[in-house]
Amino acid sequence: MNSLRQKRRPRTNSSPTQNPNHRKQSNRRKGPAVSTIDPRLFVKKATPLADATFHPSFKIQDLAVDARIKANLLSKGYIFLTEIQEHSIQPVLEGNDVMGIAQTGTGKTAAFLVPIVNNLLGKPASFQVLVVVPTRELAVQVEDELKSIVKGLNISSACFIGGTSVGKDISRLRRPCHFVIGTPGRLIDLARQNALHFRDFKTLILDEFDRLLDMGFLRDIKTMLAGMTNRKQTVLFSATEETGQKKLIQSLLNNPVEVRVSTGNVTGDHIDQEIVTVKAGEKKLDILVNMFRDEAFHKVIVFAETKRGVSQVRKNLQHAGIRVDEIHGNKSQNYRLKALNDFKSGKIQALIATDVAARGLDISEVTHVINFQPPRDFDSYIHRIGRTGRAGKGGKAYTFIN
Repeated sequence: MNSLRQKRRPRTNSSPTQNPNHRKQSNRRKGPAVSTIDPRLFVKKATPLADATFHPSFKIQDLAVDARIKANLLSKGYIFLTEIQEHSIQPVLEGNDVMGIAQTGTGKTAAFLVPIVNNLLGKPASFQVLVVVPTRELAVQVEDELKSIVKGLNISSACFIGGTSVGKDISRLRRPCHFVIGTPGRLIDLARQNALHFRDFKTLILDEFDRLLDMGFLRDIKTMLAGMTNRKQTVLFSATEETGQKKLIQSLLNNPVEVRVSTGNVTGDHIDQEIVTVKAGEKKLDILVNMFRDEAFHKVIVFAETKRGVSQVRKNLQHAGIRVDEIHGNKSQNYRLKALNDFKSGKIQALIATDVAARGLDISEVTHVINFQPPRDFDSYIHRIGRTGRAGKGGKAYTFIN
C-alpha cells in the first residue's frame, strides 16, 4: 500500500521516558552547544506499525484536482493520501490560510504543492508563490518534488540558495516564473539588489516554519512579510512547533485552518531510540567504528554539532575503511549535493552532517541515525531522528552520552 509522501550490537542503556518540556534556544551561537535534553528522552521503544491509528482510504484518483496532476502522482507509484494530505489539501485548495503539523516523512511537501499547483493552472508565470525553507538541501528537494508534480503542465519554478552564483540568479529573475523557492539569506540578497520584489507574490509558504520563525531567520522573514503587500494566502508546515511563537504565528495567518496530525512536540513513535554510554577510558570514535561493523548499519546518518566535529568523524570512519562523506555549511553547494546523491544512491554507507541535514530531507531507507553529539534541544532531536523511519517504516536512532 503506497502513500503519497513523501551484527554487533552497541552498548546501550535504557530508562523510562517522558514528554519533554523544553524551550528552543537561538540557533546563532558560538562554539559547541550544550544539550539541554534529559538523556532519558533519548530512550524509547518503537510502537509496532500495526498499532498505527491511521489507515489510508482516500485515493489520489479521488482528489478534486486536475487529472494531469493526479496522473503525475500516480506515475510515481502513489495510490493513497497520507493523513496530513487528507486534511490539508482541500483547505489550501480553497485558498485558506493553513497551519499543518505532522511528523517527518508524512508527505507535507505534496500537501501544500498539489493544491497550489492546481490553483495556478492556466495562469501566467508572474511570481505567484514564494516558498521559503531553512536549508539549501531542502530547497532543492522541494523544487524536485514540484517538478515531478507539474510535469507537462507549463508551471515554472526557480530555486535560489546560498553557495551559487548571485549573477546567474539575477539573470534568471528577468524571466518570471510561478514558484520561487529559496533560503532566507539569498532571497533577501536578491531583493536588496532589486532583482526580486516581494510585493509580486500572492502566496507565501514557510516550510519548517518553526525554524524559520526562530531568532536565526526571524529578521529576514519579517523583511519579506513587510514587503508582501499583496499577500492573499499563507501556508505554514512543520513537524514541530514552538509555543513561544504562538503570537507571531497568529499575526501571520488570517482565520487559518489548523491541521494537527501529531502533537508538535513528540515524534518518532515508530523509531527505536537508545543511548550509547561512553564509559571512562573508552573512545567514542572507536565505539562508532565498531557499530559500523554490524551489517545492519548500511545506510546511516551521523550528526555532530560542529563543522570541525563532522570532518573529524568523517576522517576517522574513512580511515577505518567505511565509505563515508560529509556535509556542512563550509562545503560548496555542488559538494553537498554530490554527497547527498552518493548517499541516496548507496555509493557511500554513511553521511556525516551538522543539522543542515536534519530538516525535511527525504532520503529513503535510512537504517540508522546516530547522534555522535547530543543535539542542543528536543526539536533538533525530533528532526534528526526523523531522517530514519520514513513513510511509516521502522528505524533506529542512537545517541552518545558521556
